[in-house]
This record gives sequence, C-alpha cells and structure tokens, in this order.
Amino acid sequence: QVQLVESGGGLVQAGGSLRLSCAASGRTRDYWAMGWFRQAPGTEREFVAAISLSDMATNYKRSVKGRFTISTAETLNTMYLQMSSLKPEDTAVYYCAANRVGIASPNYSDYSYWGQGTQVTVSS
Repeated sequence: QVQLVESGGGLVQAGGSLRLSCAASGRTRDYWAMGWFRQAPGTEREFVAAISLSDMATNYKRSVKGRFTISTAETLNTMYLQMSSLKPEDTAVYYCAANRVGIASPNYSDYSYWGQGTQVTVSS
C-alpha cells in the first residue's frame, strides 16, 4: 500500500501564494505518476496538475497553467504544488494522488492512491 499525506493548505488573500506538499510512504515504487486534484463544495473532484516520475512530463488544468507549478523532490517521495496569483475560485480541498499508469493523467479513474486532502481558502 501507499500512504499519501498532504500539508501546506491554509487561508490566503487573493493574489497570494501557497505551497502544498504531499509526502508518500509505504510501497513508494508501486506508482509511476502523481497528481493534484481539488474539490470545492457542491462540485465534483477536478484535475489540477500531474507529473510523470519517469520523464518528469507535466500536465495542468488550463485555468491554473502559468500560476501553479508541480514538482517533486529528488527522492520522488515528496510532491509539491506551488500556487501563485491565487484566486477565490481556487478555494477547495486539494488532494494528492498517485497512479500506476505512469503518465501525467488528468483522469480521476487512473489514480489508485489518494490522500485525505488539505483545505485551501482564498479570500477576495
């Protein structure tokens, strides 16, 4: 099994920045790509960004491209999401996920492992 734990969420004003972290433990060679999803109240969980751990290819939701950056630590056991120029519409619970497909997939169903989520609130 793989355990994923998010941290770094909080309250920030519009235009501000936050960095989310996702620490992986357990069978950390059991997945080949990681991603971030988010879910606002009353909405479905949506893709934010993903990264392949084999070639470091990245993929972003169009509305966050240029504002958010996904990366990993050299050990590949920690993933980050640097969020800048935050907007109130970025407010959501952010979830870390890992997939065995091996590509930076935007598809929820490709991900086998999920964290518990961290709240990000952007005030206007």
